Amino acid sequence: MKKRFFSSLEPYLFVAPLALFVVFFVFIPILGTVWSSFYSDVTFLERRFSFLQNYGALFSDPGFWKSLRFTLLFISVAVPLELIIGTAFAVVLDLEIPLRGLLRACVLIPWAIPSAISARIWELIYNYSFGLANFLLAKTGLARGPVNWLGTDFGAFAAVTAADVWKTAPFVAIIVLAGLQAVPRDLKLQAKIDRANFAQVFFKVTLPLLKPVLVVALLFRTIDSLRIFDVLYVLTHGGPGGATASVSLYAYKYFLGGDFGYGSAASVALFLVSFALSCLCVKYSGFTEAAS
Repeated sequence: MKKRFFSSLEPYLFVAPLALFVVFFVFIPILGTVWSSFYSDVTFLERRFSFLQNYGALFSDPGFWKSLRFTLLFISVAVPLELIIGTAFAVVLDLEIPLRGLLRACVLIPWAIPSAISARIWELIYNYSFGLANFLLAKTGLARGPVNWLGTDFGAFAAVTAADVWKTAPFVAIIVLAGLQAVPRDLKLQAKIDRANFAQVFFKVTLPLLKPVLVVALLFRTIDSLRIFDVLYVLTHGGPGGATASVSLYAYKYFLGGDFGYGSAASVALFLVSFALSCLCVKYSGFTEAAS
């Protein structure tokens, strides 16, 4: 009887370490942030319960809506580019080409570089006086003078997007490449026997089978892009004029200023947006049907 009892507990014992990790490092911090958002918690002032006052101030603040608009616009541009470029890289790396193993290792380099360091590299590239971007424009004659890449709304948005796509497209490539390895080679061979060209094989055979993998990559990149912070903090600090301030950067400025209650409310709002987008991706992408 004892043996049967302990054997029934065995699966739970295997899951227990992960469950404890999730509880202590995910659920408790989330609940703590939600609880803090109900308080007027400002440094050097008395902490008092304010219930939804922080949320009322947050939703009436134009700065929050501007940061949310930028974040959603960034996702709508950067994530599709990362999926397209990453998938293209994965398809090339899946071909039987010389030095394929070395190329796969090289693709990982941008993803392996810490975000703050890669952002600093791009800051030097965009430098007005001695940056590589202006140097190439001058040498090719595409511009009459130096371009202030980070000094305009559109330029700063494009610069941040390019830096993020350069770093994270390899991540998508690795996920898609793993999915390509699982595609049966017999299907591709049969399609070639039926005289299908490369594009037809990819769009008619390979791409439908990659749908679950692409949805996973879409989810990861959407959630990660929602909390974009490092690249913006190093490259633009949210400028010019708050044009590139994400919700994470918006909340960080209040935490930095000592207004922990309001910063927590902004963080909770970002969590709810992230949760809603994740649910929409899973529901309307057909991930459940494709995975089954």
